[in-house]
Amino acid sequence: DFSSEVERSLRVLDGAILVVSAVEAVQAHTYTLWDALQEMKVPTLIFINKLDRHGADFENVLSEFANELHANVFPLDQPVEEGSNNANINPLWGKNNNEALTSLQELAIENLAGLDEEVLERYLEGDSLTDDFIFEKLKSYTSKNKAFPVLCGVAKNGIGMETLLDVVVGYLPAAKASGGELSALVYKIESHPKHGRLAHVRLFGGGLRNRDLVKNFSQKTEAKVARVMKHIAGKIKDIDVLRCGDTGILTGMQNVVAGDILGQPNDIPGPSALQIPFLTTRVKPVSDDQYIALAEALAQLDLEDPNLDFKWYKSEKELHLKLMGKIQMEVLQSMIKSRFDVDVVFEKPIVIYKETPGGIADGHASYTMPKPCWAVLRFKIEPGERGSGIQYKSEVSVDRIHQKYQNEIEQAIPKALQQGIKGWEVTDIKITLIDGEDHVVHSRPGDFIIAVPMALMDALTNSGTSLLEPMMHFEIKAGEEHFGNISGDLHAMRAEFANPEFDIARFTLHGTVPASTSMDYSIRLNSLTGGKGKLRLSFAGYKPCPDEQGQTRPYRGVNPMDRSRWILHARGAFKADERKM
Repeated sequence: DFSSEVERSLRVLDGAILVVSAVEAVQAHTYTLWDALQEMKVPTLIFINKLDRHGADFENVLSEFANELHANVFPLDQPVEEGSNNANINPLWGKNNNEALTSLQELAIENLAGLDEEVLERYLEGDSLTDDFIFEKLKSYTSKNKAFPVLCGVAKNGIGMETLLDVVVGYLPAAKASGGELSALVYKIESHPKHGRLAHVRLFGGGLRNRDLVKNFSQKTEAKVARVMKHIAGKIKDIDVLRCGDTGILTGMQNVVAGDILGQPNDIPGPSALQIPFLTTRVKPVSDDQYIALAEALAQLDLEDPNLDFKWYKSEKELHLKLMGKIQMEVLQSMIKSRFDVDVVFEKPIVIYKETPGGIADGHASYTMPKPCWAVLRFKIEPGERGSGIQYKSEVSVDRIHQKYQNEIEQAIPKALQQGIKGWEVTDIKITLIDGEDHVVHSRPGDFIIAVPMALMDALTNSGTSLLEPMMHFEIKAGEEHFGNISGDLHAMRAEFANPEFDIARFTLHGTVPASTSMDYSIRLNSLTGGKGKLRLSFAGYKPCPDEQGQTRPYRGVNPMDRSRWILHARGAFKADERKM
C-alpha cells in the first residue's frame, strides 16, 4: 500500500538489502519489491532473517528465490540449528579448497557459471576455483545486478550483522563520482516544526550550496536554496556543500514536490510504477468545525506524497484522496490524528474508472461575452489506442488563432479532461483543433483556457463515453486440490486466464482480473489454502467495462457545461474547487 514511497526511495539507492523471513519466505510484497529492484537495476543482497523461529527453512527460501523469482542466488553463509533458540551461522566459504564442495557451494558456483564462461570452463574441467577468484567474479556480477549474494542470521540478536556489513562494503558499488551540471532527485518532502518545509534530495551530478539558484526541471521553474543541511548522527546540521552521491536536505524550495528533478535528469533512474492508485475515497472530519483544518492537513500530506492527488471540491464541501489500498487508509487515519489532531472517517473506497470517447464528434465553444474576452474554437475528438493517453494536434493556422493562444489551448487540455461526462478522467483520446479565432482587440491571456473545457465537454457529450476499468495481472500458485474453488472464484471475478500449469501436486495460473473484484482476494486465498497459496498482482492497464459493471459519479466542482456559472468561476467570481480559500 506504500509502494509510491518505496519507489521514490529505490530511485536514490546505490544498493539494497532485501530482507526475507526464513519462515514465510517469498511473499506477495517480495515479488513487488524484487520486480522494482530488477527494473531499476539496483544491486541487491538478500538477507534471510529469523533463523531462530520454528519452521525456519533457509534452503526453501533459496529455492523460492531461484524458482519463483529466477534469481542467481549465491549463498555466503549456512545456518546452524535453524528453527531453535540456538540458531547461528557458519561461513560457507574460506575452507580448505581441496575439500569436496557442499550442495550449497555447488548451487552457488553453478549459478555463477551460468553467467561467466571462465567460471563454467574451470568448473567443468575440474580446475581449482579459489575463493579469491570466485569472490572477484561475484563482486562484478553483483554490481551489474545479475548475481545476488545471500546471507542469513537473527537480526534481533545481532547474528549475521557483522558479515552483512562486510558484504555491503565489499560487494555493493560506491556512488559514482560526477562533476558537471547539477542533477538531483527530490525523494521526500517533510514538514519540520523548527526548519519548516524540507526537501530531501539525492545528487547524481554536480553540487549544491547555500543561496544557489536551482532550476526545477520537472516544473520548469527556478528557486533559490536557503540552506543546505544533512542528517548527521540523528540530527539535522548545516553543511557547506552537497556533492555528487550525497543525500541531503534543502530549505527554501517552497513549491517543490516529491519526485521533482532539480537541474538536469542526467543519470537519474526513471520511476518504476510499482503500483498506481486505483482507489478513491472521501475523507470527512468527525466534527464539522474541523473541516478547514482537515483540508489543510490533507494539502500538506499531498505535498509529501503526490500520489494522494488531494482534491478539495468546495461547492460540495468534499475532500477526496487516491489510495493504494485499505491498509494505507488506516495508517492515514492514524497519521492525521497524531500529526494534526483531527479525527477523521473514510468512506468506503471505490475503484478509479476512466472514460474514453464513444465515437467521433465535434465540440464547440464561443466565449465572447462579457467583454473584454474573445475565444472561439472547435475540436474534433475520436477514440485513441488503448494506453495512448491524450493526443493533440492543431489544424488551425496562426493567422486564425495566434501561437500564444494555441499554446494556451494545448496546456489547458489535460486539466480539462480530469473529469468527463461520467465523472472520471478522460484518456485514450485524439483531439484535433479544427477551427477557431481570436480577436486582435478583445482576446486576453486566459480566454482560451476558459473556453477549452466548454468545447471538450460539448464534444464528449456529443460522442458519449465508455467506461474503462483498471485491470491486474495475476499469478496464483496453490495445491492442485484447490484448483476447482480458485478457478470458480476467478470466473466469478470476471477474470481471464490461460490453462493451468501443474507441477508436483501444485498448479500455477496466469491471467488478468478487474481490480474492483480482486482487491481483497488475497484474504480469501489465504483462508482457502491455509496460507499456502500465493497471489502475485501487478497493474495491467485499463480495458473497456460495461456501464452496469462499472460506476459513474456526478461531476465535482463547477461543470463547464453550466456555461454561465463556469465563466463566473473561471473569472474569479467565486471559487468552487480550489484548494485555497
